[in-house]
Amino acid sequence: MELIKMLTKIIKLIIIIMISFLSTSAKAKYEKLAYDFSFNDINGNILNLSQYKDKIIVIVNVASQCGFTKQYEDMQEIWNLYNDKGVVILGVPSNDFGQQEPGTNKQIKDFCEAKFGITFPMTEKVSVKGDEAHAFYKWASKNYGKSAVPKWNFHKIIIDKSGKVADVFTS
Repeated sequence: MELIKMLTKIIKLIIIIMISFLSTSAKAKYEKLAYDFSFNDINGNILNLSQYKDKIIVIVNVASQCGFTKQYEDMQEIWNLYNDKGVVILGVPSNDFGQQEPGTNKQIKDFCEAKFGITFPMTEKVSVKGDEAHAFYKWASKNYGKSAVPKWNFHKIIIDKSGKVADVFTS
């Protein structure tokens, strides 16, 4: 039964990604694209989204102590299956919801690697909502609307191959 649930989740995410490949619509006149933004990665190095140009980017705000943390398994599975086909998973740790990501970047990295074998890129811990939100999240909200603002952990923002928000999905 657990295997069926996991396969169902993977199939749903695959469908979402495939729709993103076909999507060319945009809700706004973009002054910037996702490729114009960067994060610091979990090790403190600059991670430019421009390195993922012409790929689908699934950006997920994550938290180690959230009830949805098992989604890391599905994220890693998508990374394993589709990274070489142009799909990038990017985990963005945030402590904005329920204080469910209280650790340091090193603690977050160690947890993700030990518990879930995470190999996809992760950013340093940032804010994803409000005045303190990372510039990428402010941009997504401005160009896609309120649904791009995470309401909880494991919110997904899908960036299409043109660097625009294709769709968003809640936890």
